[in-house]
Amino acid sequence: MSLYRDRGVVLRTIRLGEADRIVTFLTSEHGKVRAVAKGIRRTKSRFGARLEPLGNVALLLYQGRELDVVTQAETIERFPRLREDLELMARATSMLEAVDHIAQERQSSPALYTMLVGALRALSAGGSSLVAPAFFLKLLALEGLEPVLDRCALCEGAGELVAFDFDSGGTLCQGCRRGLAVSPGALELMRRILGGELARVLAEPVGAAGTEVEHLAARAMEHHLERRLRSFGVLDRA
Repeated sequence: MSLYRDRGVVLRTIRLGEADRIVTFLTSEHGKVRAVAKGIRRTKSRFGARLEPLGNVALLLYQGRELDVVTQAETIERFPRLREDLELMARATSMLEAVDHIAQERQSSPALYTMLVGALRALSAGGSSLVAPAFFLKLLALEGLEPVLDRCALCEGAGELVAFDFDSGGTLCQGCRRGLAVSPGALELMRRILGGELARVLAEPVGAAGTEVEHLAARAMEHHLERRLRSFGVLDRA
């Protein structure tokens, strides 16, 4: 087995035997990693609460054939505000859930790790309800599935865009209309999120257009994953 260091966000944990857990990380240099944290469920575990979901940790691991082994974990950030607020926790966990389904094991993705940590920081700092939807849109773009927002995704016409269709990959004109209706305000907001104005968007009041974007972005993410985001289900997306 080879020893290596990395940084990672804890995506989820599951029990293993009487005292251990399997911890799934999104790491900066090694992609998604599943590793055994031995003795973590014991009262005197040296890992303590460092390997709980949402934690951003510095890791020392042994690489195994199927599962790695955590030998050292030091907290970088715990995001306590996210753990203390049910709504923020649901939004944060929905991002972890999406990443867990998209990230590939042992395929390096520093951009994804940086994006996830940045989103958790933004959610913890401001609590805007648009953090998670913006993360979903940017995650789709990172996957090469950025929605078409400047023309009709079917006929490529530049006329009025009135609908958003997940199968078509973006907005549709009146003639091609199907899927969900989309307002000009929501369309502009998504363009700004994907066009480099995220910080400004998060600092503004959400409004009706923001609520619409929350719904569209979550649905688009679920369409890509081909499954519901369970964590997002506790929130009102109507």
